[in-house]
Amino acid sequence: MTSFAPDSIVLNRKLPLWYQVSQSLRASILGRSPQDPLRLPTEEQLAGHYGVSVLTMRQALKELEDEGLITRHRRRGTFIEPHARRGSPVRLLGSVDAIVAQQSGMTTELLDHGSAPVPAPLAEFFPDVREVATYHRLRSDEKTGEPTNHARNYVRPELAARIDLDDLVRWPMTKVLRDVVGADISRITDTVEARLADPETSKLLQVPLLSPILHYTGVTYDAADRVLDAAVIHYRGDRFSFTVTLEAT
Repeated sequence: MTSFAPDSIVLNRKLPLWYQVSQSLRASILGRSPQDPLRLPTEEQLAGHYGVSVLTMRQALKELEDEGLITRHRRRGTFIEPHARRGSPVRLLGSVDAIVAQQSGMTTELLDHGSAPVPAPLAEFFPDVREVATYHRLRSDEKTGEPTNHARNYVRPELAARIDLDDLVRWPMTKVLRDVVGADISRITDTVEARLADPETSKLLQVPLLSPILHYTGVTYDAADRVLDAAVIHYRGDRFSFTVTLEAT
């Protein structure tokens, strides 16, 4: 039987390995195509794929099992749960793969795209660029069809020239930039604040006008400290929470 083939990952030794592996595998699972196999490789094969011990791999799989994304059957193997609910809390532990995982697994509609002058609130991030490519997407729960967030990405034009719109429907922008475009992402800086739903957000997310929402700004940098992408996302306040864990070194 053919097994599902997860994406690869470059591990950061400063973060828990099981966490990075679980988030990378989670992103692969949530971003899979409907025709992809549901059976996962064995623990030993997955451990070899990620370059970790079987014990670390087992801990990563337990995280996904507890979330309901996979089911494990003795002697039969481990399988992706195709009907698992995708709307889990956003948890950030310093990993780019965590960002990818939390943005994955929802039905995505590309509302519009084009180019525009850099918005004034983001001008500090693009001091050398007059115009950026823009992408506006609406994400909905796969199972219920309920809208959960809408996002606008502002991307450097030279990178946008290499972006396939079909990839943006399947995957988060972070994954497209890193794994398809080949951008050298070094870090993402996140800002989350409470706001009230404006008319556009109220309509798109199907919430009352002026109801609480989470306003997220994520700025993606490369190794030269240049901003590649600035994302502005409005999350339904009744569907998401953000937890940030800081590890002592």
